[in-house]
Amino acid sequence: MTVAQVVHLTPALFGHNGVYGGGERYAYELARHMARVVPTTLVAFGDTPQRFSTPDGLQVRVIGPAWKVRGQRSNPFHLSLFPIVATTDVVHAHQTHILASEVAALTGRLCGSRVFASDLGGGGWNLSARLQTSKWFHGHLHISEYSRSLSNGSADTRHHVILGGIDTETFSPDNTIAREPLVLFVGRLMPHKGVDDLIIALPPGLTLELIGKPYHEAFHVRLKELAVGKQVIFRTDCTDADVIKAYRRALCVVLPSVYRDHYGNETKVPELLGQTPLEGMACGCPAIVTDVASLPEVVEDKVCGFIVPPNNPDALREKLEWLRDHPDDARQMGAAGRQRVLEGFTWASVVQRCLDVYSS
Repeated sequence: MTVAQVVHLTPALFGHNGVYGGGERYAYELARHMARVVPTTLVAFGDTPQRFSTPDGLQVRVIGPAWKVRGQRSNPFHLSLFPIVATTDVVHAHQTHILASEVAALTGRLCGSRVFASDLGGGGWNLSARLQTSKWFHGHLHISEYSRSLSNGSADTRHHVILGGIDTETFSPDNTIAREPLVLFVGRLMPHKGVDDLIIALPPGLTLELIGKPYHEAFHVRLKELAVGKQVIFRTDCTDADVIKAYRRALCVVLPSVYRDHYGNETKVPELLGQTPLEGMACGCPAIVTDVASLPEVVEDKVCGFIVPPNNPDALREKLEWLRDHPDDARQMGAAGRQRVLEGFTWASVVQRCLDVYSS
């Protein structure tokens, strides 16, 4: 099958009014890079209909005003979805467990369109509680082997791993910027991200920058208390350019996610990929991650960074001290991380994997 046009379907556009954050960014970046290869439209839901295009040639369409299924902002729907699905070759839905994606899959079956789905960690009320809706999709495209394992689809030929991509032109090293004794965390300040373990682990001689907004008031207070007497900087309003500069000057980037947080709460799926370690690695920055979910797929231990046990500040501190005391080795790890991204995590490679599955 030749793919003539592709529609990517996402609950909302990435940005201030988004719902999932990283999930919407994934859909936007994949659609933007796919538009360089095949005519592509990104369809999202919103309060006001709109259309525009990006410099890459991506057509963006917001349909609305959207109905929120059972009042769930993460689960929008609009009748305009039917003709969109019926008149395109391929639809790639970027949340599996919402009503719009299931309706798109069923419409595709009836109208001859091929509909695929990626689970990016969100969901809402849907029909899968009563029906086996997963079989309505022509295929499931996972962003990690870990994600595929959660779907019990490892032996199912309709389940494929496409990984995630990095814009390696934007996220790139800058040899004119000196590395500093700086530890970097980028992400939401949530308990399951293990940021409290990182502050506890921070050894003397290193500064920690936390780039991200707090989403849990009590946890934010805890982080502030743990930071007393340490070199910890909270940066809650950074642009992409600010984040890239931070990656370029940091000694390492750390994502210390956990299954069980300080409050005893369990997060069964803390990470489906691990975008921020990949971004840092693309900028030549070594990465330290915990042995949780998909993160070991991102970082090759002792080559482009380290993998440490979760909920273990002592193990994390040991690796931070090692990088602090071995700057030459740290630079080599950073170069190896950049190469790892170039070999498997570029958007061009993700686009090609998708197109291969669409047409198979």
